[in-house]
Amino acid sequence: MQLQDILFSQGFGTRRVCAGLVQQGWVSVCVPAAPGELAVCTDATAEFEPVGLVMNVQGVSWPYQEKAYVLLNKPAGTECSQKPSTYPSIYTLLPAPLRQRPTKSAIQGIQAVGRLDQDTTGMLLLSDDGQFIHRMSSPKKHVPKVYRVSAKHAVDHAQIARLLAGVVLDDDPRPVRAVACNLLDTNTLEMTLTDGKYHQVKRMLAAVGNRVDNLHRSRIGQMELPEDLAPGQWRWLSASELDLLVPGPQK
Repeated sequence: MQLQDILFSQGFGTRRVCAGLVQQGWVSVCVPAAPGELAVCTDATAEFEPVGLVMNVQGVSWPYQEKAYVLLNKPAGTECSQKPSTYPSIYTLLPAPLRQRPTKSAIQGIQAVGRLDQDTTGMLLLSDDGQFIHRMSSPKKHVPKVYRVSAKHAVDHAQIARLLAGVVLDDDPRPVRAVACNLLDTNTLEMTLTDGKYHQVKRMLAAVGNRVDNLHRSRIGQMELPEDLAPGQWRWLSASELDLLVPGPQK
């Protein structure tokens, strides 16, 4: 695969822009056969095996990713929208190539797997793999998502029982329920859901006579939000982490 095409596939601009980056000496390449050794390449049509290729583009290390799977620790005061209405977009926290990756859909770049409210923090996945996004976000797939909920009022066992049994929300006559609900202290509980209705946690707490003060998503599937990933930071997901989310989602 030509180097200019590899750069284009990773979101570094049009093929002409990518060719210019190479010709101007802004791209170094590290091949799997010689790990750690970077060599400047000025031939945009030079052929490389993309799998396992690591590039340095304008001083930034970039591993080739056929599909992008990204983890973001969403901070408060951000919107999961390309066109935010009030608060900054989460996409401004990501490097330009991730936002510009070419896709078959009308929307360029990686997309959030579901959404978190502007004041909700924690684990957010993003990808340009449509099948992965569907598999992780569809209620039919029953992927568990764990939230740490700080409630305004003390949570009693009757409220826990109602959350587990199911409550009716105003837009759906069918009860929705928590898969698990554990009281951590008088005003804090850990709630596990497998569907993702609009403002679901907040509306479920309201339905049992309480209110959410703070909401944080700590786990998706079997993967916990890493403690060393600070709010606003992102990183690539490894193959083993993808298997913790849903076994074999990248296949």
